[in-house]
Amino acid sequence: MPPNLLRFYAAGNFIERRLVQKLQLCNDLACGKMTINNCMWHNYISSRFAACNDFLALRSVCVESKSRSGNTSVNPPVPPFTHESAVQKVRLAEDGWNSRTPERVCLAYSQDSKWRNRSEFLTGREAIVAFLTRKWTRELDYRLIKELWAFTGNKIAVRFAYEWHDDSGNWYRSYGNENWEFDEQGLMKARHASINDLPILESERKFHWPLGRRPDDHLSLSELGL
Repeated sequence: MPPNLLRFYAAGNFIERRLVQKLQLCNDLACGKMTINNCMWHNYISSRFAACNDFLALRSVCVESKSRSGNTSVNPPVPPFTHESAVQKVRLAEDGWNSRTPERVCLAYSQDSKWRNRSEFLTGREAIVAFLTRKWTRELDYRLIKELWAFTGNKIAVRFAYEWHDDSGNWYRSYGNENWEFDEQGLMKARHASINDLPILESERKFHWPLGRRPDDHLSLSELGL
């Protein structure tokens, strides 16, 4: 990869939005917080950049540049959204939440992101981390599926369901709807979530994959009839 192009990318610029969306170069990858093996398009990247040497060089330059400049992160895909990029954004959000790692999840939100989650109101990443830490202390064996409902410009509407149990072994399936608004860098600046909890028997569970990211071949909400 030409040095000039490396410097251009390191400064936080992306030449073609469609290329960013195609490769899903999420902020974690660009900033060195995610290994290339964790990138959804690892095989594509491996074939595109010989032995990933150029891509590793790009990542190193990005990390060095970010530490010097403190530039605001870019979190592709960025608006305005297409159907393809909106679906990608929803899946990336689902993957983040299924990690159950508050410090990772908060990076998808702007520094001053404003939330309404049920009846709770939050502002900023520190409050988001505290909220998610409480959430996953209470909601055990959490598994989530999100699904795109609608999109326009810099906004996405999502429906979701997740299964969990409390520390007494009582199981629930929580159904919800979210409205998202993003800034020009692809960071979520507003999130409004309404959620209802349905008590279920453990035998009624539908989400059984190993804790973490939902497998690509797992059924969607619509396919599960939820």
